[in-house]
Amino acid sequence: MPRKVAFSVKQKKKQLQERRQRKHARSNADSDTDSDNGDVQGGSVAEGAAAAAAAISVNKINQQPSKVPDRRLDPNRFRLHFFKLSDKELEKKKEECRKPIMILPEQALETDIDDIYKPGTVLDLPKRPAWTSATSKEALEKREDEYFQSYLDNIFAVYGPKELSFFEMNLETWRQLWRVTEMSDIMLLVTDIRHPALHFSPALYDHVTRDLNKPMILVLNKVDLAPLGLVVAWKDYFQKRFPKLHIVFFTSYAEAASHQGSLQQSKCLIKGHKKGGQIKSVGSRELLEACESLVCGKAVDLSSWRSKVESQEVDKDEDADVDTSEVPTSPGQTFTDDNGHVRYKDGVLTIGCVGYPNVGKSSLINGLVGKKVVSVSKTPGHTKHFQTIFLTPTVKLCDCPGLVFPSLIEKPLQVLAGIFPVAHVRDPYSCIAYLASRISLPLILKLIHPKTNQLNVKDLRWTAYDICTEWAVKCGYHTARGARPDIYRAANHILRMTVDGRLRLNFTPPGYTESKDTWRSHPEVTVLLKRGQSVLRGYRREIDTTLSSDTDEEEVLSSTASADQRTEETDVSNPFSMLSGD
Repeated sequence: MPRKVAFSVKQKKKQLQERRQRKHARSNADSDTDSDNGDVQGGSVAEGAAAAAAAISVNKINQQPSKVPDRRLDPNRFRLHFFKLSDKELEKKKEECRKPIMILPEQALETDIDDIYKPGTVLDLPKRPAWTSATSKEALEKREDEYFQSYLDNIFAVYGPKELSFFEMNLETWRQLWRVTEMSDIMLLVTDIRHPALHFSPALYDHVTRDLNKPMILVLNKVDLAPLGLVVAWKDYFQKRFPKLHIVFFTSYAEAASHQGSLQQSKCLIKGHKKGGQIKSVGSRELLEACESLVCGKAVDLSSWRSKVESQEVDKDEDADVDTSEVPTSPGQTFTDDNGHVRYKDGVLTIGCVGYPNVGKSSLINGLVGKKVVSVSKTPGHTKHFQTIFLTPTVKLCDCPGLVFPSLIEKPLQVLAGIFPVAHVRDPYSCIAYLASRISLPLILKLIHPKTNQLNVKDLRWTAYDICTEWAVKCGYHTARGARPDIYRAANHILRMTVDGRLRLNFTPPGYTESKDTWRSHPEVTVLLKRGQSVLRGYRREIDTTLSSDTDEEEVLSSTASADQRTEETDVSNPFSMLSGD
């Protein structure tokens, strides 16, 4: 390994000066672009759009210095690429956050997919250019590069950065999606039940069901984070809008530790942390039945998958290791579609998991397998490239990296939904204002207004800075030098609590507010309620058995008290919420 070259203070000072000059030049370019866009009506629309597209700067998340000649070994190959907001726009947003927050009615949470994605416009899905086995690798990559660049140019020619949301601008990540859609027999589109309309791209649905002629299953994941009436309402909305969908509810949780496990493991499980023991899931049987209905005849033998699901439901002692060595001895019948894809090759069903970052694709695979087989993280972009795992010898799961599709939603919502990394948010206060205008944030956090010493004063208006300041004081967040309230750290903490689900921001389908009582008494809600209660009884039974095997009575009592406190804070209308942690 070569020795590091000495770097003097003089060189470092010169480097910082050059960086300031480049930043100043970019700021001037952004301000010139904003002024040009304001006068675009006096000139050619095409020239103004071309200038706006040329001025777009890309923000490469967690970019690492690398000089690797081979592109396949480049550590920055799969980095998140979003367009970067100008300094002028960020300053404008910060000034707006000092104004009082306007509380919106409950109808503001109703969202429609057509308003987000504008189906049939330039915001549609970038599709892989046509290719054959005779096409060379270099020619195909060149064709893909040219096509993707024209795709971005068309988007920025119609919409500007102020209208667009953050979306993935890294071609390598889109290539992962293209490969997963080509190799899969069934597509699983995983969405978060808190924001399903945001995570569902109609262009992807049309591409899979119409162009590729493949079935798609919509997985409404994390059903423990929403009322059951809202879960059923979203299912009804998607069934009416997209009739070819097969919809499944899903959530995963940690099973209690074994009888020989330590009490510390049991306490982690009570708090909801998935450490120790196995990972269980709710919805595995429904997903199995949906795949069985979609597999043509006896093309694939899914009996091993059914046996695995049944053994997990009755709590048998089954080894949950992933079997990658055994290969099916008698391949089933194969089918070749119009695109040349061989379905059920060698008698194996390939299921591709696609969706936005942080919707739980990797957690879904871990829940189906029964243990951790793929790495998960709360940071978007953790899964870099697609990875395959054998659930059984005849079922192969393919985990695709999270992809952010172009849309017209507000950028603060993308941060609150976990799409944009919280650590890279330059203006967290606008996100706090967006959140506080839709939920009673000061009431939930029990904040005292700086102008009074009382709680829940209705006449006083809050600003985003007021909320962050009071939360910093309550949590003890202070700056290192002046000991002032660290409002940036407080805002960051609130955003992370929202992404984790400790602060609930649930969007609803159109018309849900008027018919909320009808959805609460829906017959399917009763079915889900009974299933959740049965799962919860088994979960508590495992915890009680584990705790009783330990002799430290004081720690057992404290653990039980924390479990009771957590149960009181959860949504009693959804028993699945008691399976997840804070």
